[in-house]
Amino acid sequence: MNGKSYRVALYGLCIALAFILSYLESLIPIQMVPGMKIGLTNLVVLIALYYLNAKAAFAINIVRILLVAFTFGNLQSLCYSAAGGILAYLVMLGLKSTKHFAIVTVSVAGSVFHNVGQILVAMLMVETTSIVWYLAILTISGVVSGVVVGILGGIVLAKLPENMRKE
Repeated sequence: MNGKSYRVALYGLCIALAFILSYLESLIPIQMVPGMKIGLTNLVVLIALYYLNAKAAFAINIVRILLVAFTFGNLQSLCYSAAGGILAYLVMLGLKSTKHFAIVTVSVAGSVFHNVGQILVAMLMVETTSIVWYLAILTISGVVSGVVVGILGGIVLAKLPENMRKE
């Protein structure tokens, strides 16, 4: 398989995995904190960022956001997901590029900033800043889910063959 075909197939598999994880995550009812999710789809973006490259991770992230929003959501959910996903990606990319942070730290920052992006959109949509207090609760859940995703990401990366990286 040539390089371009390989990349298309690999990106497609990553997008499909992120899409499936997003669906599975929607089936897990978390009643402790409304709007809280585990962040399993971020696992794919995190792994793509480390295993592939920034461009691949961004493309996978954007396509996954669009597919999930158009399949399971609406324009409002697209706005929340895009804001959170893009902000999380930018923060993870920035931290990773410094080479000073472990994958778990990068994951935690991505998870927390995903929540920040969503709260910013919520403040715009409901036209109030009074919901910013909710960020404290989401930050706690973001740290926990970021640690879990970061640990899983490290485990998966250790299992992936180095010779399969084709970019």
